[in-house]
Amino acid sequence: MPRSPAAVLNAIHLDRHPGPRYRQLVCAVRDAILDGRLRPQARLPPSRELAVQLDLARNTIITAYELLQAEGYITSRVGAGSFVTADMPQRPPVPARRPRPEAGPGLSKRGRWHLDFERSPGPASPRIFTPGIPDLRSFPVDVWRRLLSRSWRQAGRQLLQPSDRAGWLPLRRAIAAHIGPARGVRCTPDQVMLVTSSRQAVYLAATVLADPGDEAWIEDPAYIDARSSLLAAGLSLVPVRVDGQGLDVERGIARAPKARLAVVTPSNHYPLGVTLSLARRLRLLEWARQAKAWIIEDDYDGEYRYTGRPLTALQGLDDDDRVIYVGSFSKTMFPTLRIAFLVCPEALIDAVHAARRPIDGPPATASQGALADFIEAGFFAAHVKQMRALYAERQAALVQKLEAAFGGALGIEGQQAGIHLLARLPRAVSDTGLVDAIADPGVRPVPLSRYVLEGRGAGGLVLGYGNSDIRELTRGVTALKRAWDAVRMA
Repeated sequence: MPRSPAAVLNAIHLDRHPGPRYRQLVCAVRDAILDGRLRPQARLPPSRELAVQLDLARNTIITAYELLQAEGYITSRVGAGSFVTADMPQRPPVPARRPRPEAGPGLSKRGRWHLDFERSPGPASPRIFTPGIPDLRSFPVDVWRRLLSRSWRQAGRQLLQPSDRAGWLPLRRAIAAHIGPARGVRCTPDQVMLVTSSRQAVYLAATVLADPGDEAWIEDPAYIDARSSLLAAGLSLVPVRVDGQGLDVERGIARAPKARLAVVTPSNHYPLGVTLSLARRLRLLEWARQAKAWIIEDDYDGEYRYTGRPLTALQGLDDDDRVIYVGSFSKTMFPTLRIAFLVCPEALIDAVHAARRPIDGPPATASQGALADFIEAGFFAAHVKQMRALYAERQAALVQKLEAAFGGALGIEGQQAGIHLLARLPRAVSDTGLVDAIADPGVRPVPLSRYVLEGRGAGGLVLGYGNSDIRELTRGVTALKRAWDAVRMA
């Protein structure tokens, strides 16, 4: 037997809906109308009566009724009251919950790959040992806030307008002026294009330089986002192993001599932390020139080097304009800044701009203006210098604690640069099994096997230390040692 409108409304639970009380009431009444609990032409209780019934202010009821009427769910007649609209269609019945299918219907191979890959991501939020996260607590927030405010004051309404197709010119000038002496990159501001991430930069370069199905060298182990960007561009990946001297160029030539491009991290390979040797750098450039191939250089944290000065970028050695240089501020400043850049050879500028147009535009102009000031005023260089010293201290402390806890059981690698270490495990120990055995939910290194494309070999753990202080690193090593003991005793 149908219940009265008063009974239906008395049974609703407002807290199931977000927002202020009147909005919660609107959502509850709307749901009751659409699913048939409140039938067409049903008379709703007067506002005063419903206010007492639901223990709400009468103005809350009046506001909700007015909004429901404006949206067409109810009608009001003077002297008669409020009624559910006569010709209101009912919402189709909700089917019984079914298990989620493994992949959506009609997905492409790339779509299924992305879906499968996303189902086994890394930690959703930074934890102890999460790699790739800088020290956010040391960032000069007050300085950044002042620069954002000044950017608005000085540029005014210019910031409301679309920026140049390549991004805010003052920032492109500042970046070109910085990466010249700091990274040895040779470019003009016109060659700098601002993007929202290094992933976007790799994807844009790949779509401009290669057709779907073309071969692309990728380091093995590989940076996951680079792999994803190349697959999204439709390229056929050719894994090329990385050893103590970096990418094995001769192996790449043997496997795919006519590959269209190669994506490399020569200054500090991710995740092994090795540097591409000078001999291999020159051989890679020679191969690109002879094969008319292209090199995408991802210089994701080249600013952080602890033995000697930061190495010259591969792009600075390129005399044939075969290298596209990619840089980002996510690890030198903070990830949510969403500003990265690529340096294009002059012959590619127009094509890269055209490829970006249907995908995205430059980052937010206000942030670009503040970042330009941050660099030009010397704050960026000072921050990098401070962080380099801090990370060197943390790295040394982490190495000391790992050696004290594990003795010689772990092989510690990647100490010359970056904000993560690699801890090699004995072949008998599974890196995924060890990570799964960590009981502390706040500690989560990444298994090396997650980055490997071909084969297995010895496992390892990628241990980020950028966003963890020494106390937290101590906690992380303790949790890791307990998991180690549990796995070894099993």
